[in-house]
Amino acid sequence: MKNTLKRYTLGHLAFITLALSSGLQASEVNLYTTREPGLIQPLLNDFTQSTGVKVNTVFVKEGLVERVKVEGRRSPADILMTVDFGNLIDLVENDLSQKVNSKVLDASIPPTLRSANGHWYALSMRARAVYASKDRTHITAINYEDLADPKWKGKLCIRSGAHPYNTALIAAYIAHHGEAKAEQWLRDVKANLARSASGGDRDVARDILGNICDLGIANTYYVGTMRNGDDRQKSWSNAIHVVLPTFKNGGTHVNVTGAVLAKYSPNRKEAVQLLEFLASTRGQAIYAQSGYEYPVNVSAQIDPMIASFGPLKIDNLRLNDIAKYRKAASRLVEKVQFDH
Repeated sequence: MKNTLKRYTLGHLAFITLALSSGLQASEVNLYTTREPGLIQPLLNDFTQSTGVKVNTVFVKEGLVERVKVEGRRSPADILMTVDFGNLIDLVENDLSQKVNSKVLDASIPPTLRSANGHWYALSMRARAVYASKDRTHITAINYEDLADPKWKGKLCIRSGAHPYNTALIAAYIAHHGEAKAEQWLRDVKANLARSASGGDRDVARDILGNICDLGIANTYYVGTMRNGDDRQKSWSNAIHVVLPTFKNGGTHVNVTGAVLAKYSPNRKEAVQLLEFLASTRGQAIYAQSGYEYPVNVSAQIDPMIASFGPLKIDNLRLNDIAKYRKAASRLVEKVQFDH
């Protein structure tokens, strides 16, 4: 354990030491997050102004599960926040969460976007969308299944199939159609690629502008970051329009950011209070505007740019049910050598 702790920065160790030696004030809550703190700071500032509860934020870029395991019962963490529902489920499966009994959270967050036993909650959504060339395509609707159509041969761009965004989409495809059909779909999608599966979601828009591909699979929120980025990224976003695909027997696949209540939370009351604020209409509106994501609370206002993509019909599968096929999805990516 000592060897593992040596890898932490002195700042992190000082934070833990303070928590252990003197105890944290009841008016504080400690958030471990894999999200860039700047993306959520507007929410945390508003929470503190509204409640007087200070939020101590620790950014954990990698190894969140390992870190909290090492800290064990001595961990000062109250809330563990991360991106991708698979990561949320990993926290639960590693026994790092505890159940939350909150009528506020249950009323604010749909059942498909939280665990049935109260161990994790989604706090924002991003749709796995299609970016389409404004100049070379005129599609207004498409199914995920249609991305395998040979008419798109040499016209499709996507990031690595092994990336969690795509692993989750493939897992959803398995949940809808079974593993055999998902394998054939993945082979056909690969045959339609204009370049190898690589880069990031913004690179999809870049390559559409560069006439490398006509369609690409990417998350909705990147459009907001591009339109508010430098001139180069703005030109990428101006080259595309966004289509929200659906499964033929379902809706649009979404992934989430979310959080769990840490198993050994020393400030449980304040932690639940923060979770409830993040799921509230006010908190969700700030979330949506600061990160260009869809709110999970249907009463919250959607950012106008995201709303311009059209109505979002969320797929009817529970995220827990999709997560069961994550390993199978990863195996298929390797089996068909999707990235090669």
